[in-house]
Amino acid sequence: MAEQHAHPATDQNGAAPDGIPDYPFERPSALEPCPHYARMRQQEPVGQVRMPSGDLAHLVTSYEDVRTVLSDPRFSRQATTRPGAPRLGPAPQNFPSLLNMDAPEHTRVRKLVSREFTTRRVNELRPRIQEHTDRLLDAMEEAGPPTDLIAALAFPLPVTIICELLGVPFEDRERFAGWSAAFLATAGLPAEQVLASQIVLHGYLSGLVADKRTQPGTDLLSALVAIHDTDDGRLSEQELIFLGISMLVAGHETTVNQIGNSVLALLTHPEQLAAVRRAPEQIGRATEEMLRMYPPGDEGLLRIALEDVELGGTVVPAGSAVLPSLGSANRDVCQFADADTFDVSRSSNPHLSFGQGAHYCLGSGLARAELEIAIGTLLNRFPELRLAVPKEELPRPSGRLVHGVSQLPVTW
Repeated sequence: MAEQHAHPATDQNGAAPDGIPDYPFERPSALEPCPHYARMRQQEPVGQVRMPSGDLAHLVTSYEDVRTVLSDPRFSRQATTRPGAPRLGPAPQNFPSLLNMDAPEHTRVRKLVSREFTTRRVNELRPRIQEHTDRLLDAMEEAGPPTDLIAALAFPLPVTIICELLGVPFEDRERFAGWSAAFLATAGLPAEQVLASQIVLHGYLSGLVADKRTQPGTDLLSALVAIHDTDDGRLSEQELIFLGISMLVAGHETTVNQIGNSVLALLTHPEQLAAVRRAPEQIGRATEEMLRMYPPGDEGLLRIALEDVELGGTVVPAGSAVLPSLGSANRDVCQFADADTFDVSRSSNPHLSFGQGAHYCLGSGLARAELEIAIGTLLNRFPELRLAVPKEELPRPSGRLVHGVSQLPVTW
């Protein structure tokens, strides 16, 4: 097991006296990754970093090595929940979430969820996504410029949709948004506050599950409750509750940031914005490129090596923490031609922003639908859309697993 490290003082480059840099790296701007990633891909594709907890991890930066970490069972999610295991943030997250399972438990639970969270269910949501997008943009137009696009569209749309999907009362959205922000904190919040948010969110979902038992609906959470209650205990009560928590947190935080990042990318790359406007039917291809270049977070879920594994010429010892950098992999020139060029017409785009392997994002279809509809409709409705402040003045969130802008003032 990894020992807990005191946090040593760092120099101006973010490295401690022992030469190990602090993670997460400081980003030059909302859209630019830290140059450390490019340097590491060339010189040290697997290198040690110090996480906010003080624990050390091996940061993996090349496309092929990241794919290996995401799909090789020698890199375990379940091992991160063991007492004393290295961890990323201030508080342990040792609960029976789908994200924290390995096979065969993960296979069992994922299969049960996939039975209900289907492509058909997502497709049935598309008209509702369009309706909510139109309603939000109507309000934005009526209020007139300037407006904060995060508050006007990027935040309320995914939150509304995940509420409808899971059957969460819409009036509770502000409450769980605050809990989920604390849930995703990596720094800046004391462990006690993060743990308190986990407890409150668990209590909230427990109550919601109880409500679905007495008054089931057509929502996903009701369907999962029915599986738990009738399927011979194949889904435990705690697994059910943490499934709800995972989907609630993951189902809106990342999409909020991805909508903001995508619109900001287009508004700061006029030639790419013009290309999307010329061929609105290609919004799907453009969305994939924005996911590749400007994802809502750089790293995938932390893993623990179950045995000594060689990666990128480095032996990662058993018991070590491993961080696969999705954002770095997405800019690897060995996989993507002109990897640092934003090109909405890019045809082959096997980016890793939704992960790979057993833990591939369950909600990727829903996220894609929300992004395509929200961004496509916004550009169609507001042909003169542009930033209302210099891009250097855009505020960014800190101490979070996700990154982007916390406000996006636009005018038209």
